[in-house]
Amino acid sequence: MALSLGVDTGGTYTDAVLIEDEKTVIAAAKSLTTRHDLAEGIGKAVETVLKDAGADASKITLASLSTTLATNALIEGQGERIGLVLVGFTEDNMQRHGLADALGDEPFCIIDGGHDHAGNQATPLDEDALRSWLEAHKDDVSGFAVAAQFATRNTAHERRVQDMIGEITGKPVSCSHHLSAKLNGPKRALTAVLNARLIGMIDRLITRAQTRLGELGVTAPLMVVRGDGALISAEFALERPIETILSGPAASIVGARWMTGATDALVSDIGGTTTDVAVLRDGRPAIDPEGARVGPYRTMVEAVAMRTTGLGGDSEVHIVTEGLQGGLTLGPRRVLPTSLMAMMAPDLVHEELDRQLRSTTLSEHYARFVRAVPGARKDGLRPRDSALLERIGDQIHPLGAVLKTRLEQSSLKRLIERGLVQVSFITPTDASHVLGRADAWDTKAAEMALELCARQRIGTGAMVAGSAKELAERIINQLTHQTGIALLETAFAEDAHDFGLPAQDLARHVLTHRGLAEHRGLLKLNAGLNLPVIGLGASAATYYPAVGEMLHCPMSLPSHAHVANAIGAVVGRITLRRSASLTSPSEGLFRAHLESGPKDFNDVEAAMSFLESTLSEAARSAAEASGAEDIHVSTHRDMRTAQVENQKVFFDAEVTAEASGRPRITG
Repeated sequence: MALSLGVDTGGTYTDAVLIEDEKTVIAAAKSLTTRHDLAEGIGKAVETVLKDAGADASKITLASLSTTLATNALIEGQGERIGLVLVGFTEDNMQRHGLADALGDEPFCIIDGGHDHAGNQATPLDEDALRSWLEAHKDDVSGFAVAAQFATRNTAHERRVQDMIGEITGKPVSCSHHLSAKLNGPKRALTAVLNARLIGMIDRLITRAQTRLGELGVTAPLMVVRGDGALISAEFALERPIETILSGPAASIVGARWMTGATDALVSDIGGTTTDVAVLRDGRPAIDPEGARVGPYRTMVEAVAMRTTGLGGDSEVHIVTEGLQGGLTLGPRRVLPTSLMAMMAPDLVHEELDRQLRSTTLSEHYARFVRAVPGARKDGLRPRDSALLERIGDQIHPLGAVLKTRLEQSSLKRLIERGLVQVSFITPTDASHVLGRADAWDTKAAEMALELCARQRIGTGAMVAGSAKELAERIINQLTHQTGIALLETAFAEDAHDFGLPAQDLARHVLTHRGLAEHRGLLKLNAGLNLPVIGLGASAATYYPAVGEMLHCPMSLPSHAHVANAIGAVVGRITLRRSASLTSPSEGLFRAHLESGPKDFNDVEAAMSFLESTLSEAARSAAEASGAEDIHVSTHRDMRTAQVENQKVFFDAEVTAEASGRPRITG
């Protein structure tokens, strides 16, 4: 009997499953995610499945981890403070692909250097300017991102900058050429920035997970799910943590396919922070040709084509009081549900909510509580931020009791973005407690908080809702509506060639919604999804039947839908890819651009064969190092040519080698 252990760390829950002989789930468990030390939640979930299955941890032959940590961090704007070194670029490049927005107020420098499209040095690297900047900022940041002009054609300057950063600061470096072999320097720079920001976070997750599993007796090496659903070694994930963005969602698609056997479907996975929607075609998730998009960022990371929306069970409820009708929206920020915060400090939360309910006016921070995340790193804080964090201390407080000035609103926002502080407010999870659909946490606190929120006044002077229950129903209806929009956007994007409008506009178009409502007048309008939806996530059974009714489609809710990510973590394959480009700088000259440097050939086929052989060997070695066996290697050529005077002229090409195999079973 072979036992496989799958673990998924989500924004709210950490899941674990034990699968026997890659065929049967014999135990599954959930534990609250412990953000201050993710290994605690992992340990509790794993302990539970081992106990429920009566299994010996030493008999586990494969352990694998999927995580939404990187995805949630980017959605919520969290991560380490980093510095960016741009080589050979201009200030204008900062405005492309959202690079300036992603960097925010973090330090950056632009220095001379870089290469041209053929891999020749365009300008010497200005090492003096780099050294001066590094000395000035080495203590301000946790790591660095580096992007040089045409670094995928010649890596020399990025490698030299990496060496200098290591010598002067000793801090981790994320080079853009390690993350993509494609052109588009600003987009590679953005990807390197996000990667650098995630290094410390993913390092802490993986190393603590390895330690905790070892303490429980699990001796199998740890694998990690990549954003395309493939497995990679923990060591590889530590080098390129950004490849784990969409790790959890990708694992959920693999798990959905394994549980249902579906070949064509929409997969919608609702977590605490996000809803992730992808299309399953012919049993495989499509890879996004433009690179993974998470929130506002379009990266150069190969990942499943997935639309990630800031909508989950713990999404913040925003009540709109302007106008005659009022209204509400959900997300994109995640907050702690009031019902959960009350479990941590029941007396304080109940007493404060009761006091606010007795008051004749609603304060600015009504129904909100705040806590510091235990054990979180506090380095690099501004004085005002540090003072606010110290005031919060290790206790839970009503938010209004700790904010002394308007300026501290900005400090609070920064502390939340750093993952140092959590605020609670009403969420769909609280609404579910009020409606009797959930009972895991403090229902009374949820009722009090929703009652308080329902008392707000809209433009007519009427209350937002007549009762906590009425507001709860509106929140759940809004969740159904926003989930439906997310699914419609995915469907319209897939059918984009049939329409002339953006998917987001079509999903919200009045004719679409009249069709969903089966309008009958002079016009007969029908709309709906033409594929089944597989609903995943702990709360899918609560929310998704209504979504299926709204979209007039079959809704599949597998029996282990609540741990789909953890299942997908252990039923996938190890897949490693290596890519490189080939150019023709002059007639009869063909240049292969490898990480070690350019290599010239006089014959295009000889250059192609050399690249295929070199990349295949590198991909196979990487797969073997990641623990794969029965490895299959394939190569793909993407050539650009033109017809000139009836002759085919070579422009450039990208060659990719892919090595894939099942994880090697230990024991």
